[in-house]
Amino acid sequence: MGTENLETKKIQSFDRSSKTEIYFKRPDKYKDLENSTGRNYIAIGSNFSYPAIGFSKNSVSVEMHKFNRIIDFNKENKEITVEVGIKIFELLNFTLRHDLWLPQLPGYPYISLGGALATNAHGKSCGIHGTIRNNVKEILLFHSKNGWIKISEKENKEIFDLTLGGLGLTGIIVSATLKLNNFEFKAFNTNIKKVSSTEDTIKILDEKDKKDKYLYSWNRADSLKNFGRGFVFENKLDEKNGKSKTFSITPYKKNLWSKFLILNFWNSLSIKMANGFFENYYKRKTNFLEDNFTKAMFPFVGKEIYFNLFGNQGFLESQLLIDRSIFSEFMDEYKFLFKKYNPIITLLSLKNMSGKQKYLRFEDNKIWLTFDFVNNKTNKIFMDKIDELCVKFKILPSIIKDSRINEKIFNQCYPDASLFKIKLKQFDKNRIYKSELSERLGL
Repeated sequence: MGTENLETKKIQSFDRSSKTEIYFKRPDKYKDLENSTGRNYIAIGSNFSYPAIGFSKNSVSVEMHKFNRIIDFNKENKEITVEVGIKIFELLNFTLRHDLWLPQLPGYPYISLGGALATNAHGKSCGIHGTIRNNVKEILLFHSKNGWIKISEKENKEIFDLTLGGLGLTGIIVSATLKLNNFEFKAFNTNIKKVSSTEDTIKILDEKDKKDKYLYSWNRADSLKNFGRGFVFENKLDEKNGKSKTFSITPYKKNLWSKFLILNFWNSLSIKMANGFFENYYKRKTNFLEDNFTKAMFPFVGKEIYFNLFGNQGFLESQLLIDRSIFSEFMDEYKFLFKKYNPIITLLSLKNMSGKQKYLRFEDNKIWLTFDFVNNKTNKIFMDKIDELCVKFKILPSIIKDSRINEKIFNQCYPDASLFKIKLKQFDKNRIYKSELSERLGL
């Protein structure tokens, strides 16, 4: 125990749904983590999480930026041990030089590894590689009461299961040993296929011979007439020219002008215009494109203005995992509600997901469906109605994306919600690690 040097600052979640003033500290040594004074804590990385996963007005946020070192690298065994303050792009800048990578890449390279572990992140290849937990060998965890704990599939497995995708509620993830995959090629060939509906999209996603191909869709949702029309993008490694390519992403730089975008730009008219432009642009393209690694894996890099244009009111995102057997019936009811409420949706996308759902993990062998909404009263009412469909059809909504989800919907949609609470309480009797998200969900 010791004294803590705490500072205060105002902070907001990436989707701008949560804004508050917090206490925080910036440790740079392992012993600094041990200087706790009986408060509630939560780790925070880059703060690119949509809801408030890394902060609460009732907790001290522990900023992990300075824990960003590579501790050990074994190229022969394809393993690397790193501190979790390292950003995804920093990890890739190192591993890709050795023709290795971590395949479960979250959609933005400036996210910290700790955030990816705490949310059990997935990427474009989640239909093939699943979520990040599949490539985690071991984690070093610090808990202010339980001390330093090594956790893995072989050691303290129960805590390991609670931690991966556990939203940082078991303590501070300090370092992790990752299993890397071979990756010789640094470029992709992208095939583009037109689709007329979400059902048409699924047919393409489920086609055979999808090994080493990363598929996702862009579909319109600005009206019932256009609903589901769009493209499937199929990224395949460029085995002819990819070996000669290099990869490097520079550190994140916030656009200074973004702070002046205080009003929401997105409305029914502007969305139709933007979608029409995007659709016509790719209609004129050939069905085959050459993409570099960054463009293929991180399509929002350089396009951050999309989020800035929501203004200070922010946006809402809904990600759902839906069983194929009920997808058409769900979409029929979704469109019925769409016609009734006329929500303003800026983005619709689908891809395949693979894995086994447990505790808080957003994974399963199902269809991944995502919508972005303008944050307004009508859309919230519409999304509440979709929550009812999730309960009816046993659909899993993502708690790491949708900042509206309340404790009741969480308990009804997550089969292991009660079990997670029990196991977490057994490990952390005083429930020391809390965030605004965990408080909202009754965790």
